[in-house]
Amino acid sequence: MPSLSPRPAHTNRRGPLATPAEVAEYLGVPVKTLYQWKYRGIGPNVHKVGRHLRYRWAEVDAWLNAQAAYDLAV
Repeated sequence: MPSLSPRPAHTNRRGPLATPAEVAEYLGVPVKTLYQWKYRGIGPNVHKVGRHLRYRWAEVDAWLNAQAAYDLAV
């Protein structure tokens, strides 16, 4: 079964901003899912830089940590 946790190996190589493809890879979800989350207002905070969407890694990590509150006890 594949792991659903993010890949921490990227944390030491990443800059302050990320593309949707980088965040999708980090979270292990399709890019299309990020766009759906943006539309529904439920995903990590996203910023427009010109005509491009960018994520701040700190905000992605904060959003991910907030999701841990919804994990089910095993």
